Amino acid sequence: MKQFYSNGKLLLTGEYFVLDGAKSLAVPTTCGQDLTIEQINEPQIIWKSYTNTGKCWLEAIFDLPKLRLVSADFEATEDGGNDTLAERLMQILQEVRRLNPTFLSVKQGFLIKTKLTFPQNWGLGTSSTLINNLASWAAVNPYKLLKNTFGGSGYDIACAQNNSPILYTIKDINPLVEKVDFNPSFKEQLYFVYLNKKQNSREGIKRFKDLKGNLTSEIEQISSLSTLFLNCTNLNDFEKLLEAHEQLVSKTIQLQTVQKELFSDYFGQTKSLGAWGGDFILATGNTDTSNYFKQKGFETVIPYTDLII
Repeated sequence: MKQFYSNGKLLLTGEYFVLDGAKSLAVPTTCGQDLTIEQINEPQIIWKSYTNTGKCWLEAIFDLPKLRLVSADFEATEDGGNDTLAERLMQILQEVRRLNPTFLSVKQGFLIKTKLTFPQNWGLGTSSTLINNLASWAAVNPYKLLKNTFGGSGYDIACAQNNSPILYTIKDINPLVEKVDFNPSFKEQLYFVYLNKKQNSREGIKRFKDLKGNLTSEIEQISSLSTLFLNCTNLNDFEKLLEAHEQLVSKTIQLQTVQKELFSDYFGQTKSLGAWGGDFILATGNTDTSNYFKQKGFETVIPYTDLII
């Protein structure tokens, strides 16, 4: 039996702009996704994906060596359905084989299980952890596999592979990944709040691409803010950096900041993470932070130190 594990991710700075080469600060999470592979005698792939609670949410069978979808069972109310998800998985496996023609060339088949260690709707990297795990198994470049399947900047792949915060920059398509020591003295006053809905990153990226003009100045500002984030030693200064970052992104994508839209009476500072409008936000605060957000209907409030490696 073979086993692989990849970390989840959060992008603290550079959302959207990371795609255009802005230096961005990202952090791997304490939760991620497991992949286990067992050989079986039948020339098939039997695929089973499990949630963090142990529920099988996708089961599919593929014939080998053609990688043809035989059957699929999917439990969720999301759009798409079993065939769509299973066909998407088949396309990913086919792309892995394209990158490594020897992949799945043995006569036997495999029982493959994936298991998330975070709720599926949290947006912490269900796709990127899968891509990185498959790339590790098949010995292919995970950045190429991501580009040819889901797309995106690739920072999530870097988080999947590293157990420390990173500065991530795209240079001529290739990623530059620098491990950094981001361990703010005020981390006990930082919280992650889930906004009760998963945001579609591809839709957010499309909006950004449709609205952006020449972003040379903005990219430089985001890169500078990332460095300032990394070196900040004072919570008050950190809050000013959060607000400055929010205003810059807000102006570019022509959306209100989450603070202005939802939390104008909050006593701390908030910042969107990733595609705006869903998933997690970062909030500065104190022992009253959890009560504030829960009174607003946002039950998932996680201290920074509980979620970040």
